[in-house]
Amino acid sequence: MIQNNYQGSLQHAIGSGFDSASTTNDVIKGIDLTGKTAIVTGGYAGIGLETVKALVSVGATVIVPARNTEKAKKSLAGIANVEVETMDLMDPNSIDVFAEKFLASDRPLHLLINNAGIMWVPLQRDIRGYESQLSTNYLGHFQLTVRLWSALVKADGARVVNVSSWGHHYSPFVFEDPNFLNREFESFSAYGQSKTASILFSLELDNRGKNAGIRSYSLHPGIISETELGRNVPLEDLEAYGIFDENGIVINDPSKGLKTISQGASTTVWCATSPQLNNIGGVYCENADIAELDKQADDSSGNLDGLTMMKDVMPYALDEAIAKKLWSLSEELTGIELAISC
Repeated sequence: MIQNNYQGSLQHAIGSGFDSASTTNDVIKGIDLTGKTAIVTGGYAGIGLETVKALVSVGATVIVPARNTEKAKKSLAGIANVEVETMDLMDPNSIDVFAEKFLASDRPLHLLINNAGIMWVPLQRDIRGYESQLSTNYLGHFQLTVRLWSALVKADGARVVNVSSWGHHYSPFVFEDPNFLNREFESFSAYGQSKTASILFSLELDNRGKNAGIRSYSLHPGIISETELGRNVPLEDLEAYGIFDENGIVINDPSKGLKTISQGASTTVWCATSPQLNNIGGVYCENADIAELDKQADDSSGNLDGLTMMKDVMPYALDEAIAKKLWSLSEELTGIELAISC
């Protein structure tokens, strides 16, 4: 019987042999993806681009859906076996068009890496009125995954990797008002909610997909200052977190989660390819291993002080009842259902 990770039952480090300083080259060593097909959202910048490079280096063909295809093509120029397609995660019709085109190619989908995201932006809404971080970081990926389900099944052994964040500590999922219609908007909370949703999604997705050979994972990549995600955060806030020194120079200290792009992408690549996870799914990972449950869950605010505390996963992100409730709400909000037994 395949176990599930409800209530964090599998949420323990397995001694992967990797750590916070491990790079994509370290975790991809010995992996062969010849003949495999992957989709990486946001695969033209930051850790997404690094993920694409790693997968291609061991034989995969990678499709990169992008809102700005010209920017994507420029970033990916010279990298073999990469295809760029148009898709906007805040536009549900765009997601459907992309998915339909991929399904028409009749290819199996071995890896779906839901990497794209936005962080700490002002209040914005998609065309449905949904808050932009929830729409981009979670709902768009939920819709994409469901639309591509038949291709994942066809792979006869697929993985869906959702790039979450330690930022899920900032907020549980607020079912009463997920789109900030009746409460004051706070960008950190909105971001945290979207990343909690990604973890809950991975948990429930794995339970629903494992009988079809589809396993799912979520992860925290670390703090990577070289990406564009923090462009809306004031420099003084980044300095307060210890990401930059007093001269504005980036601090690289993987022991505190301050990573290079390659170190940051390593956990994504490990989740997508490691044989150590062949019989484990629904787990939240960090530092190229399975993370531990947050033992300060009753006082998570203490985790906001100091980068050394930015680790572990909150129990509310692995709760079975919450995961199932979110799945139902996600079907309602996107208007799509995944008709499978679990």
